[in-house]
This record gives sequence, structure tokens and C-alpha cells, in this order.
Amino acid sequence: MTKKFLHTATIAALFLCAIIADANAQTIDIDFIEFAGRNIVVHYNLDDGANSTRQFLVQLYSSQDNFTTPLTRVSGDYGSEVTAGFDKKMVWDVTQELGAYSGTLSLEIRGRVYVPFVKLKDFKEGQEFKRGKNYPLNWTSGNLSGQLNIELFNEAGERIWGENNVANVGKFDWYLEGNVKKGSNYRLKFTNAKDRNDVVYSPGFTVKRKIPLFVKAGGVLAIAAVVKFVMPASDKSSGATPYPDPVSPK
Repeated sequence: MTKKFLHTATIAALFLCAIIADANAQTIDIDFIEFAGRNIVVHYNLDDGANSTRQFLVQLYSSQDNFTTPLTRVSGDYGSEVTAGFDKKMVWDVTQELGAYSGTLSLEIRGRVYVPFVKLKDFKEGQEFKRGKNYPLNWTSGNLSGQLNIELFNEAGERIWGENNVANVGKFDWYLEGNVKKGSNYRLKFTNAKDRNDVVYSPGFTVKRKIPLFVKAGGVLAIAAVVKFVMPASDKSSGATPYPDPVSPK
């Protein structure tokens, strides 16, 4: 299904196409799109017939790179674990993805049944990790062979760290480097090295300091208190003005 839309301010002409792989009674229909500031909002319907519990990997591609790499500045009903339903919506931030763009642009939606090639174990939403420590990552897979890439992304979607060609053996000793900024909504990305469309993200987690700031501050205050406590009193026999006795701490 192809539709043409006109938006003279940013994109002269926009073409949309929907494709779903292994389409056994599965269809994607583009309903309509709208322009919201610098964003393009794509409304679509994903029909899976009677299999309403299955999940799909839905991605958006652009003619800007000849439909080679999925767009990344997309939110909403996008990525892995998208369920079937009507009035699905994805929001693409054109400015963040392409910068100041003007001209003809084609978009393509691709979808397929989502079967994760790895499934993380003992990883919870909102989990806390401290910088400068090692953490064992464990996962299950229907095919414990081949290689995968593991990457760390911050809340803004920036790649912070990566390890390529990791053996898919179900475990990896991950060292969280000390220079990673503290913050929330960090995610680990696992990609099949042989098929870049096989992607699994971890739940969002928080990066914290290895030693809490209040512990460091408390140590400084304790040293200052000891220095004050051990200051010697002056010799009263010398006639010098004596120092007052230090006040005992409560």
C-alpha cells in the first residue's frame, strides 16, 4: 500500500509502504500520517487474525540510506514486542535523525513475527548498577551458537559502550566502566552478529556511583571533628591567654 503526502515546509513529497514478512494472514495497513512540529506521526493497523497474542518486530526505514538501516529516532508502537491491533502509532523525529532535510523522501514499514534470539534472565526494570563493578549477564537462547554484539545506550539513545562478536553461550561478564555518567533509563542492546534485524533490549536501569556521595562527605567531616578534638590546651602557667576547653561532642 502506497500513499503520497505533501508537506512543503520540510519534505516535498513523502511515500509510505508497508511490508510484513511471512505474511500468513498478517497485514499492516497504513491508515494516515500527520506532521507534528518536527515529527512525522504514522498511524497504522496491524492485523494478525486469530493470533492476537503474538508479538512483532516493527521497524521504519527511509530512502535517505536506500532503506538499509532502521531509523532510530522513533517512539511509540515501534521496535520489538509490538502486539497486533488497530490505530497503532509511531512517532519519528526527523530533525534528530536527519537534521535539516528538504526534498523527496520515502518511508517503509517492515514487520515480522518477533521471536527473540536471546532472552535475558534476572534482569528487572529499574534495576541499579554501580560504576566500576562487574556484573554477570545471563540469557537463554534457542540456538546457543554464533556471536552477538552487546552495546550500552543512555536515555538519549547515545551509544556509550560496546563489545562486538561475543560468543552466544548464555553468559557474559560485563564491566560497567567508571566514567559512565550516573542516570536512569540506560539500556543494553543485544544484536545478532549475523542478522542485524535480530535485536533485544534490556529493561531500563539506573547507573549509580560506586561509593555514595554522602559517604565521602561523612569521611571528611569525621576527620575535621578529630582534628578539633585533639587540639592541645595552652599551658596556663606560662601566663598566655588560655584556649577555651573544647566542647565535648554530644
